[in-house]
Amino acid sequence: MPGAHCRLDVSTLTHAPLLLMAGPVVSTGHNSDGKFIARAQRIEYDCELVPRRVAIFIEKTKDGQILPVPNVVVRDVACGANHTVSTFCFNIITGIFPGLMAPPHTGDLVLDSQKRVFSWGFGGYGRLGHAEQKDEMVPRLVKLFDFPGRGASQIYAGYTCSFAVSEVGGLFFWGATNTSRESTMYPKAVQDLCGWRIRSLACGKSSIIVAADESTISWGPSPTFGELGYGDHKPKSSTAAQEVKTLDGIFSEQVAMGYSHSLVIARDESEVEKEKIKKLPEYNPRTL
Repeated sequence: MPGAHCRLDVSTLTHAPLLLMAGPVVSTGHNSDGKFIARAQRIEYDCELVPRRVAIFIEKTKDGQILPVPNVVVRDVACGANHTVSTFCFNIITGIFPGLMAPPHTGDLVLDSQKRVFSWGFGGYGRLGHAEQKDEMVPRLVKLFDFPGRGASQIYAGYTCSFAVSEVGGLFFWGATNTSRESTMYPKAVQDLCGWRIRSLACGKSSIIVAADESTISWGPSPTFGELGYGDHKPKSSTAAQEVKTLDGIFSEQVAMGYSHSLVIARDESEVEKEKIKKLPEYNPRTL
């Protein structure tokens, strides 16, 4: 679109919201993972083939009353396998999200210009952060971040979980990385990373990688496939956050994680940094 700046998030498997810096939010794809049972032993879902604008954002009171949230300007959006989280400064368009009467895909997050967080999609394992496992058809306000000084600055969506970095630097988590354990139904502080300045975070299917201060940190339950980066002859999984010792002395600018692999952008501004990077084994798929 002429004059529009955009960022496309394609981290999800079956849908892709598009954040237009000068316009609405859009997403395209299908919501088969957001399927619902229409009647006994029959599952139905709808696919959206044309981008549709997300026109309503809501909050729910304790007594169940639904109220519209006005003046939402989208700033960021993140997609899990079945849910979306967002923060606002622009508008949203979606191709997965057909409207109030259609089933959600599995989840999205949105962050807005007032540092509020909204989520919608499939509510399983508490990934939406509303203290219940109900599906949400339209973006719903996550109450924890709707207070002065407690807004969010960054949001991330994993396969069955969500993360947010607060405006004062604290990392919050909700949902589940290990679905065989108890879920976290609303945002809670990640105590293992208390005091760390988080620069970048990424989620795989059940693993997490973080760039914080001078370190790279990762964790994830078994099974893993090397995405945690702990090295040969080392434990391949960890339920607690651990520094990636194989990257000691290397400053991670940004991290990314797929279903079972990780990528890191390393800073190489000084000669010392360049030498440390050169000492790493070289990835060459032809020799594998």
